[in-house]
Amino acid sequence: NAEYMGTFSGIFVPLKALHTTMSDSSHAAQGFATRSIHVGQAPEKTYGAMIPPIYMTSTYIQEWPAQTKAGHDYTRAGNPNFDNLEAQIASLEDAKYATVFSAGLAAFTALVSGMKHGDSVVAFKSLYGGTYRLFTRVFQPMGIELHMVQVGDWEGLGKIMAERKPKYVIFETPTNPLLEVIDIERVVKAAHEHGVMVVVDNTFATPFHQNPLQWGADVVVHSATKYLGGHSDVIGGVCVTNDAELKKKVDFARMALGLNPSPFDTWLVARSIKTLAVRMERHSKSAQAFAEWLSTHPMIAKVYYPGLKTDPGHAVAAKQMRRGFSGMVSAEFKLSLEQTKKFMASCRVFSLAESLGGVESLVDHPASMTHASIPAAERKAIGLEDGLVRFSVGLEDVEDLMADVEQAFKIAQQHPA
Repeated sequence: NAEYMGTFSGIFVPLKALHTTMSDSSHAAQGFATRSIHVGQAPEKTYGAMIPPIYMTSTYIQEWPAQTKAGHDYTRAGNPNFDNLEAQIASLEDAKYATVFSAGLAAFTALVSGMKHGDSVVAFKSLYGGTYRLFTRVFQPMGIELHMVQVGDWEGLGKIMAERKPKYVIFETPTNPLLEVIDIERVVKAAHEHGVMVVVDNTFATPFHQNPLQWGADVVVHSATKYLGGHSDVIGGVCVTNDAELKKKVDFARMALGLNPSPFDTWLVARSIKTLAVRMERHSKSAQAFAEWLSTHPMIAKVYYPGLKTDPGHAVAAKQMRRGFSGMVSAEFKLSLEQTKKFMASCRVFSLAESLGGVESLVDHPASMTHASIPAAERKAIGLEDGLVRFSVGLEDVEDLMADVEQAFKIAQQHPA
């Protein structure tokens, strides 16, 4: 196949892999909002349409056998909408390359697909439930070991890396759902001493607030379903890096394993990213006000939000995050577990649902919803109490969100404990 001329470890990779997603140098010096609107979003040439079209095609006409018109032969391997979104996200993460996937978990699958039986990964224990499930129930039975360390256990992290020589250290910051802040620069220093690659899930922070590659990380992963998509209407993922060889590998994995998104889904995410800056400004401003209000509320036992000066991760967050602290807030109430559940079911502006990062505010019960796949004892060990409630603060008027919480508290207090 003429398209797959370059190789790594004897595997053919697309010729286009190293040039279609490099961020547009003509916009490199421009601001975040400008790049989010213009990089990868050139107007369509034939008719002059301002918005790039959706290339809903599975295959492409070739001018001669194995000679493509623009580098694409089959959408599982690539599509112009993939190229557009990849250029856009790479620019926002100040990266050279990006690869889009059908989901954030597909991005992790692509990274792990090059590992072999006996290889290992180390992760901090505050891990999204879906990522935990993927590693423990899919990859571990295939012989890929997962080692977990407590957030803040730097000695334990160093010991595991020295003894087990993992391929990757994987973590989120802020974490889901405890909003713990992990010092990216410190992890990078420890990992690179042992030749371990650092993978940061940047879903909660988004590139608007945080660029992990700036702090030395090797790979950034996003669930594009969340803030990048921002409208609760699309599933997607992305892997970002400056490593040309890794870019080849994850591109190949997407093609070979069928991890590709649809052209329409990538078009939707690219459309949504154009408003990412203004959305994140509002998410962060409202979440800050909401968290400060909760912290003084008589029904609140504890608030988790890195934007609070009393939060244990605030200093590190202020160092590696900018323009705010994103839109996720977690809390524990002075209510029984059943009353807490009644509270969530009684919200009227906050919708009781999984996921996060959309324009509409959501409330979630991690222990029974997003993190139910993590055994109760392990949840308890990392401090994830059954009564913890996670809020995804949307774009509604924050006063209405506060009023919604107040009315839900009144109903919950009348519910049997």
